[in-house]
Amino acid sequence: MASGENRFPPQKQYTQPGKEYLMNPLPKYSDPDYKPSNKLRGKVAVVTGGDSGIGRAVCNLFSLEGATVIFTYVKGQEDIDARDTLEIIRKGKTAEAKDPMAIPVDLAREENCKRVVEEVAKAYGSIDILVNNAAVQYESNSMDEIDEARLEMVFRTNIFSYFFMTKYALKHMKGGSSIINTTSVVAYQGLANLLDYSSTKGAIVGFTRSLALHLVSKGIRVNGVAPGPIWTPLEVASLTVEEIVIFGSDVTPMKRAGQPIEVAPCYVFLASNQSSSYMTGQVLHPNGGIIVNA
Repeated sequence: MASGENRFPPQKQYTQPGKEYLMNPLPKYSDPDYKPSNKLRGKVAVVTGGDSGIGRAVCNLFSLEGATVIFTYVKGQEDIDARDTLEIIRKGKTAEAKDPMAIPVDLAREENCKRVVEEVAKAYGSIDILVNNAAVQYESNSMDEIDEARLEMVFRTNIFSYFFMTKYALKHMKGGSSIINTTSVVAYQGLANLLDYSSTKGAIVGFTRSLALHLVSKGIRVNGVAPGPIWTPLEVASLTVEEIVIFGSDVTPMKRAGQPIEVAPCYVFLASNQSSSYMTGQVLHPNGGIIVNA
């Protein structure tokens, strides 16, 4: 994963979203020991922010498990990562699954979320699994660095998009469908230099629990995943070089950062009715041993 000392080479990306293909080492989205068992056979799955990081690993495993996979990405900035992920999905897809699709979009606006859902519904007929995963993250040493424009942008991307993607996807979901929201360990622990990001992740926890109750009578399950420090483009595009070098090794009992492939099976579990049919309103915590009491 990282080096023998659980450290990463010094690196920094100065624009967001981060780019996976520029990272050293590349994040791990697959595992040769993973054994698919058709858990998602015949399902149509939409993953926002699926071009890289945790999203890419989720797309890969969903494809291996038999799902037809559609993911969103940011046009221009994430074109290369999106192309690579599309090829990964194509190679992993089962014979029964339909061709995957990558949709370039800015999910910060309601009308764009509606357009994505309508495009998916037109092409595939329904949506069985929605993974709300897109996010941005910026460090701040003072609240004075966070102005109204940035606060709105972070909230629009990290929680507004979850709300509006869900709002329109529900029109094409039926009983047995699953919604999975990506929150974070910082929603439970807090983090001094990620005030706006942590706030959105806390909002996602509340959204997940309330939405689960809202949809329980319809037979649609809603759960979340709260990763700890995971080696993704989000980190190299927001943290300092000094923080990247020791990323994950200083805060987890395992003394290392996790890899996307170590998180993605949580999404397979929550998406599969044969695995998690009695779970809704819950959050899984793949975080290297951090105790959050939640």
